[in-house]
Amino acid sequence: MTESRRVKTAQDLAPRNAPVQGRSKKRSKEIIDVTGELLERVGLDDLNTILIAKEVGISVGSLYHYFPNKHAILYAMGSRWLETVEAALDEIASWPIEGLPMDVLVEQMLGLKLKTYKRQKAILTLVQAMFSVPELRELDARHDELEISRMSVVFKRMGINRHLKERERLARLYLEVTHSVMLVVVNQQGERAKRTLADLKMIICNLLSQYTVDVE
Repeated sequence: MTESRRVKTAQDLAPRNAPVQGRSKKRSKEIIDVTGELLERVGLDDLNTILIAKEVGISVGSLYHYFPNKHAILYAMGSRWLETVEAALDEIASWPIEGLPMDVLVEQMLGLKLKTYKRQKAILTLVQAMFSVPELRELDARHDELEISRMSVVFKRMGINRHLKERERLARLYLEVTHSVMLVVVNQQGERAKRTLADLKMIICNLLSQYTVDVE
């Protein structure tokens, strides 16, 4: 099997052996974690199953027992990241949104979102792959749909009483702005990162405050 094999469906990208047993789950996680570390070091183009297998300490044949190719590993990595994104959105939904001042709510949402980006190794390369690699584009679409649908509900609870389509438009704008800035902040340190986050908070608060007037 070669790296060039075209994988077109989510089913094709699933692990060859569903990791039911504890040892298999551990090995699958190890492969995904090592791939994330390699992605940071060598980038997407130079990443291949031979390199991944060597770093894990197994043969390429053993690696294929878990994943058919590198895109399947990246698909699993992206899916796992989406789970953390959804968990963060679940946490936001549990907050007393209606009673929180906008600046406090926005700061907390941005802080939680940043954590999901910092936890994922090679996040910039991963999201670029999700956007540009045909086999992974489903993940990019799922990410956008998830964020937009959930944030449109958050905006309604914040007092943005607009039609659903308008709240979804705002949610997409919120997604695009925060997503792009988070990918910058993860590579910044100290005061520089704090200033960028403060600017992002100001931008989001100014945007949303224009829509909190109860006008249809």
